[in-house]
Amino acid sequence: MRVLVVTAVPAERDAVTRAFGPEVRDVDVVAAGVGPAAAAAGTATALALASATRPYGLAISTGIGGGFAQVAPLASLVVADAIVAADLGAETPDGYLPVTALGFGTVEHVPPATLVRAVADATGAVTGTVLTVSTVTGSAARAAELRARHAYAAAEAMEGFGVAEAAARHGVPVLEIRAVSNAVGPRDRAAWRIGQALEALTGAFGKLVPVLRGWDGNDR
Repeated sequence: MRVLVVTAVPAERDAVTRAFGPEVRDVDVVAAGVGPAAAAAGTATALALASATRPYGLAISTGIGGGFAQVAPLASLVVADAIVAADLGAETPDGYLPVTALGFGTVEHVPPATLVRAVADATGAVTGTVLTVSTVTGSAARAAELRARHAYAAAEAMEGFGVAEAAARHGVPVLEIRAVSNAVGPRDRAAWRIGQALEALTGAFGKLVPVLRGWDGNDR
């Protein structure tokens, strides 16, 4: 099975690529840009350009992200069992409404459950909802609001939903894996652990090749 791995920036791409030896020829890693629009565009382009004889069987959104401290501490790994667009909707006098409540669109993609479990077991990751946001959380109030709306949220990032939307259009299953570089909440750059998170990302993908090759795709 050929796998497309989509990161946001070159540092994430390089962290993933370091995990693979020269014998790994069925995984392509790209840095598509920051945010859901760039992620969707990059993923859609790669999937569309894949040859008919060598199509992708899985798209993976990955990189560093913020973790909800109760679930995912610094340098830990999260595998999404749901990929949710957390701010795709409308503000109303009664509070936030997701786009689905307005009568159109979708706000959630669900990765294959068997694959999620296998990846979590192989890497020691926790599973939970990974939120896609266009604006990174920077306050305790916003973090609490997200947790109130998404009880199973484990992490937030900026690209997963974009990758998932593009993959869905092409009929390709999707997975999201995040290494936690900071806590969701007030922005304290001194507390960030980007280097450790990138190392965790490399370690995770070093354990994934046998899992991906063993997955039969029946629960997509």
